[in-house]
Amino acid sequence: MKRDQWGGNIGFVLAAAGSAIGLGNLWKFPYVAWENKGGSFVFVYLLCIFLIGMPIMISEILIGRRAQASSVPAFTRLGFKRWRFVGWLGVLAGLIILSFYSVIAGWSISSFIQCMSWSINGYETPGDTAFNQFLSNGPFQVGLSLIFSTLTALIVVGGIAKGIEKATKILMPGLFIVMLILVIRSVFLPGFGDAMTFLFKPDFRQFSPQFVLVALGQAFFTLSLGMGCMITYGSYMPRKNSIVNAAISIVVLDTLIALLACVIMYSIVFSSPALLSQLEAGGGKSSIGMLFVTIPNLFYTELAGGAVLAPLFYVLVGFAALSSTISLLEVLVALLVDRLNYTRLKSTILAAGSTYVLTLFSALSLGAVDFLSNWKVFGQAKDGIGFALNKTLLANKAGVLALLDHVAANWFLPMGGLFITVFVGWILPKSVSIEEFGLVKQNGQPKFVYNVWLFLVRFLAPLAILWIIYSVFAGHDFS
Repeated sequence: MKRDQWGGNIGFVLAAAGSAIGLGNLWKFPYVAWENKGGSFVFVYLLCIFLIGMPIMISEILIGRRAQASSVPAFTRLGFKRWRFVGWLGVLAGLIILSFYSVIAGWSISSFIQCMSWSINGYETPGDTAFNQFLSNGPFQVGLSLIFSTLTALIVVGGIAKGIEKATKILMPGLFIVMLILVIRSVFLPGFGDAMTFLFKPDFRQFSPQFVLVALGQAFFTLSLGMGCMITYGSYMPRKNSIVNAAISIVVLDTLIALLACVIMYSIVFSSPALLSQLEAGGGKSSIGMLFVTIPNLFYTELAGGAVLAPLFYVLVGFAALSSTISLLEVLVALLVDRLNYTRLKSTILAAGSTYVLTLFSALSLGAVDFLSNWKVFGQAKDGIGFALNKTLLANKAGVLALLDHVAANWFLPMGGLFITVFVGWILPKSVSIEEFGLVKQNGQPKFVYNVWLFLVRFLAPLAILWIIYSVFAGHDFS
């Protein structure tokens, strides 16, 4: 059976960019950049994403396109059956991430409905415990995640050209349009100038190894690396298209959205003296609280036109989340189609259904079910081997969702990324990567570009990932 392909390069770039552009661009990057003093962090982050993230992305797309198969069978098709474990690492990471990501993505639906209600009926200040009550409402969490999971499955079941590509050609332009509207409004806020200075004026007196580590971790995790998405999407990429040009476009779009999200949020923050003082004093919400608690309130209390812009903002959040869940589910669906020769319909039902079982545990672990909310892998002991393992491997996290997030971000993704660099840099014959770069053709990439990429994949990228893994053992948490 002939393998599906993207209808064009634009379709692939938008779909892959949609995979990379997710809730992390809208909540985690602005939060991390704020915590690390803005401009200096952004400068180091840009270096990391182009020198570390992009070479690994090129490697993953290269594997998929060369093999014309999803993440697990790709290694067998390339003649390296023993390396299938790398594909399984990605599949497992994608399964774990999709299971809890669908829960958080569902909150965009709730926030949109809440903002529409405020816009129509008038704003009411939520109580201090409103968000915690929302989290612990088990049936509501289950329902929201089910809606989002169903939307994801309905798109994926349509296939590549008629499902995913068609959807992302609506979602991604829609995301950019809403983002542009919000940025234009931000320009006219009194805090816009201060926001731009904070974001784009580096102060290298703040430079430190820990500072670089945070930027490196953010650059690695923002591009959907190590979870099988880029290998799977790459397997549908026509050979006439340039992998390097596509990767550059994806990285630029992902970075642009993250920076524009900062412009919007920081302009609002710098326009609110009370909130600015609170954040500078270290009294701000967590990254997730900034997106779902702080920001909606600011739209109605600090921003003229917020009654219109707030619902639009959560349309943006929903679009970003959906474009990511689509790619995560496609990894599982493509595996079933490739390995078991199932139909796309059967594969989608099985993949979405099995994932949602794990999603249920995540949805109920936010306060609805005490056992799931307080569960620790190695028990509740406050000393001994169990305590040491919980602390060393899992940062003493409790609760299904928090644990799944920690395991995926701190262990599966870095390990998968490390093995990808070793495989492409040292195991895969150079003749294969040279051909995929198009160097055997007159219109291929310059040899200099290939040599730089190969150096980065062989040396700089694996060393950077090893630093990430070492820092996890030392107590750093990237989740």
